[in-house]
Amino acid sequence: MKYLMGIDNGGTFSKAAIFDENGKQISVASFPTVTITPKAGYTERDMIELWSVNARAIKEAINKSGIRPDMIAGVSLSGHGKGLYMIGKDGQPSYNGILSTDARAWAYVEKWNQDGTKENVYQKTYQDILACQPVSLLAWFKDHEPKIFENTKYIFAVKDYIRYMLTGEAFAEYTDFSGANLINLSTQAYDLDLLKLFGLESIYEKLPPLRHSAEICGKITKEAAALTGLPEGIPIAAGMFDVDACGIASGLSDEEQMCMIAGTWSINEFIKKAPITNGSVTLNSMFCIPGFYLVEESSPTSAGNMEWFIRQLMSYEKDEARANDRSIYEITNQWVEEIDPSDSSLIFLPYLNGSSDDALAKGSFIGLTAYHNKHHMLRAVYEGIVFSHYSHIRKLLKNREKPASVRLSGGAANSDVWVQIFADVLQLPIDVIEDKELGAQGAAIAAGIAAGIYPDYETAVKRTVTITKTVYPRLEYKKIYETKYQNYLKINDALKSIWQYFKN
Repeated sequence: MKYLMGIDNGGTFSKAAIFDENGKQISVASFPTVTITPKAGYTERDMIELWSVNARAIKEAINKSGIRPDMIAGVSLSGHGKGLYMIGKDGQPSYNGILSTDARAWAYVEKWNQDGTKENVYQKTYQDILACQPVSLLAWFKDHEPKIFENTKYIFAVKDYIRYMLTGEAFAEYTDFSGANLINLSTQAYDLDLLKLFGLESIYEKLPPLRHSAEICGKITKEAAALTGLPEGIPIAAGMFDVDACGIASGLSDEEQMCMIAGTWSINEFIKKAPITNGSVTLNSMFCIPGFYLVEESSPTSAGNMEWFIRQLMSYEKDEARANDRSIYEITNQWVEEIDPSDSSLIFLPYLNGSSDDALAKGSFIGLTAYHNKHHMLRAVYEGIVFSHYSHIRKLLKNREKPASVRLSGGAANSDVWVQIFADVLQLPIDVIEDKELGAQGAAIAAGIAAGIYPDYETAVKRTVTITKTVYPRLEYKKIYETKYQNYLKINDALKSIWQYFKN
């Protein structure tokens, strides 16, 4: 038996997990990374700290596994998409890493949407322009931090940076960069004319060579081996955008399946042999399986909103749960389950980090009265997050048949009451994937292909993916949730004109 390691860097945690050839999770180590918020709308992290946390997670995962390090056949990575990680000409970070929740470049998107750039870009990338994408952030740096912009040698996604630290070699990877408006989807290559549309032709030489997810991009260096405990010389595959990683680890290997990932971001996706080019979806990108495209609707509007609620409004309950050796999530699920959907009309807009429609949109409770308590507010948070997913799913279903079921992963999948809300709102069965680190699992699948353990993704999926349960919709709640959802949409529309007054 050989083992595979997947390293996953999301918006708040860095994780390393070891799996056997059949997808069983042997060990996992997870550590938080500090988010730096120097101004409203800015979300950054110290890249040196990030590397240190990754090295620590790798070493602990190996120690916890009980296996010899030389039994690890391959390593790969996944990570949050969008954002920006820059390496300077001295080989060191030229600025902090920037997360996918950053909104500092919103004005560039607004300008490009108005001056025709958006339409011209769409002809090459088949995606909208987001404030958190590298192109928007790089345009901001070019104007506001020109010295940093000029000093940058390599432009990376987060997983590319960690791979660079493990191998000393600079590569980019197709799933991340094709979802970042940096690749012409028709030619599947960098495009100087595309970069000119953003005024960024000077970054052409800063873009590393592109590789597919399962291609080997170097080996563990002696220095990285000393820090991580991985044996020197282990091959490292390019890895993938965490949306692809969670998708492939959920069994997204054919055109029938549809997946949702409820983590920091609301991710909703399916794959096709060709991108959707009619303008009805926000993002098309290259999928980790060559020949397939990922059709995606997403926004930073998912379970991260609940984590904020717990952090800011449930400190007493957290202390009480800790004292009684309970999980805070047992309490949140109990609160939500106590309130029937028909007993509260409170609406929550899950826009603490903006929305896909407007980076300036703000999280809001609408309809609060003296009757409502934190239990009602938390149910509204659960429901508002599901409504955001549902909005994305509705857009995706304009371009395909309704699936037999939708596969759900991410933090929300661990809550029975939340999964039931998803099923009741969508009125579709929800398949819950086995509880493990799916981002790391998807990366490990790429490592397994690179190491020759799996001949292809389809084989890997059959060996490693397990559905633990299917939750079915309750017809009696269809009308209740449809009314709530329509109110959610009306509130969205009513507030669109005021977000510009909340720029800071």
